[in-house]
Amino acid sequence: MVHDHSHKHQAHEHGHGNYNRAFAIGTALNIGFVIVEAVYGYRANSLALVADAGHNLSDVLGLLLAWGASALTLRPPTRRHTYGLRRSSILAALINALVLLLAMGAIAWEAVRRFSEPSSVSGGTVIGVAVVGIIINTITALMFMSGRQQDLNIRGAFLHMAADAGVSLGVVLAGIAIVFTGWLWFDPVVSLIIVVVVVVGTWQLLKDSVNLALDAVPEEIEPLAVQTYLAERPGVVGVHDLHIWAMSTTETALTAHLIMPAGHPGDAFLVQVFQELHDHFGIEHATLQIETGDPRYPCTLAPENVV
Repeated sequence: MVHDHSHKHQAHEHGHGNYNRAFAIGTALNIGFVIVEAVYGYRANSLALVADAGHNLSDVLGLLLAWGASALTLRPPTRRHTYGLRRSSILAALINALVLLLAMGAIAWEAVRRFSEPSSVSGGTVIGVAVVGIIINTITALMFMSGRQQDLNIRGAFLHMAADAGVSLGVVLAGIAIVFTGWLWFDPVVSLIIVVVVVVGTWQLLKDSVNLALDAVPEEIEPLAVQTYLAERPGVVGVHDLHIWAMSTTETALTAHLIMPAGHPGDAFLVQVFQELHDHFGIEHATLQIETGDPRYPCTLAPENVV
């Protein structure tokens, strides 16, 4: 009896949006703003401004990481890196989230210290600089808006810029409050609000990037639905050794063994399955192994506890 194994891959045109211009403009604008915000925050003795400058600096690093990873994902496979360098986009998203959380921890520590040691703050300067931040961050966020659903890297860039615009608005409100009330505690309070907003927004990015780095099934794919779909194909009596993982922040891969007693179903069957996996589940790179289920030659990977 022939034990027919079939490994098929369907070629797809991967739609990597070209965000080079957005990355370049966003990075330049934010580097300039970080310098302005840090200088004026120091002169005005505003922790809120310095905190926002530190946050924006981490976003610049995040933009550069995402930009570099986006370029690396387009590099062709080699004999050593058979998937190319697609996974670099996952690592970039993970590093981005970790750096941002560390920066927020430092800012929170300083804000708490300021409650016991309040310092005078120039509210007018805080307002003026933060208004510029709202404009710059909104412009940058809009440039990444179209790709936020398809790419974890782009979503990270969009969320950070959008959050920054909101945070800058909070800094403006702090400046107004200080001008009209003289309440110096308002500055560290706004700093802590900045920290909370950023940590909440970054937590999902961290969770998603850690899961992808550990080869978890992407959140938007239900593995049971995929298994059910494969099991219901004509001629299929069983599915095992099913694995679904992210090759990058935009591409998903799948491998599975299909038990088909009648033997190999032909290339037309495989092409149809690959197309439907792509259309229904967003899986671009599938490999299927066909087995007849001959009890004399059991698959060693069939048990659920075997990887």
